[in-house]
Amino acid sequence: MVEAGPSEAGETGEGALDRPDSFAVAAERLTWLERANIRFCRWSTTTRWMHRLCGWFQRKPGALWVHLGSRNLRKVAGLDRLPDFEEIPAFVIASNHRSYFDLFVVSMILFRHGLRRRILFPVRSNFFYDRALGFFVNGIMSFWSMYPPVFRDRKRASLNRTALSEMVWTLQNTRSAVGIHPEGRRNQGEDPYALLPAQAGLGRIVSEAEVPVLPVFINGLGNSFWGQLKRNFRRTDDHVIVVFGAPVDYGDLEAGPAGYKQQRAIAQRALDEIAKLAAEEKALRAALEAGESPEALGLRRG
Repeated sequence: MVEAGPSEAGETGEGALDRPDSFAVAAERLTWLERANIRFCRWSTTTRWMHRLCGWFQRKPGALWVHLGSRNLRKVAGLDRLPDFEEIPAFVIASNHRSYFDLFVVSMILFRHGLRRRILFPVRSNFFYDRALGFFVNGIMSFWSMYPPVFRDRKRASLNRTALSEMVWTLQNTRSAVGIHPEGRRNQGEDPYALLPAQAGLGRIVSEAEVPVLPVFINGLGNSFWGQLKRNFRRTDDHVIVVFGAPVDYGDLEAGPAGYKQQRAIAQRALDEIAKLAAEEKALRAALEAGESPEALGLRRG
């Protein structure tokens, strides 16, 4: 695992890190708007004051509105399993993916429990990077932390290797976190506990950046922003339950031969840990529905 790292992005020169322009080699495969959006978000991670400012907005006003919009429904378990964030230069948050807002709620809870650094979230390129409105939504919702873009178009799928390289660079060179869904896409099936297959991308990030992984399972959020706010302020009985796990141990896998098989195994182990947390959440939800109090179950608002 990483033993040392910069305390903030941009601790060299005039407040900016010399970050390689990974997407430059594929510039002809990007529209001018995509190039502009990528350039701005990359700049925000390598310029010291901007990186810190975006992180502050995430932790303060960003986390506040997420807290206010979910506090009446939110129940959290596993907070005692969280590591001391000051002792970890960088790490990956690995979460299941049912709602567009999963990682917003997860990151808000981490901010409320001691995390003081910016979190980046890879996001689909369509809308967020190929439309002007997407740029502003990215700014309003995440303060331009939804980066790097992930391309769903098969003709541009090779660009996702570049996106993975961007995440590895960020974790190796800045005190940041990256929020990732090992399933690779939103699970739209009827059963929230039936997880999609693990994708190898998470494994590549972990093996190359050599960072710990914090697993988490979240269930109960909807996909409608306004609908979710209404549920919260009406105080309905639909619980949003978040269960954190201890950092995943990859010691045996890291000692094996590097390559695609290792990356798949790392991603699968993260998903296996999330599945264990899903079983824990399912039992907690059943107990709540049976009338047990959150306090008796060790649940907190988070």
